[in-house]
Amino acid sequence: MKLLIRNLDRITTEAELQAMFETHGKVQSCSLVMDKETGDSKGFAFVEMPKIGEAKAAMQALNGLKVAGNKIRVKKTDVAPGASNSTEDSASDDTNE
Repeated sequence: MKLLIRNLDRITTEAELQAMFETHGKVQSCSLVMDKETGDSKGFAFVEMPKIGEAKAAMQALNGLKVAGNKIRVKKTDVAPGASNSTEDSASDDTNE
């Protein structure tokens, strides 16, 4: 299951994020979305966990958790079957609420 993590502080690293999710199960991939021009974090990331039960447990435990002063939001990504991964574009509109 692929999860979208929003409202990350710009100083949060991919390694920190991966470690946070690994406490709930196996992490298949973890990618912090970076600004192509500045190289800085855009404040959101994607984490993929192969076991749905572990992903749901992580989502429930981590959604609303304060990380580096920001209350993060964790939810399942909304990618339609057969569609390209355009979630990154739509997610960037609403990174720091």
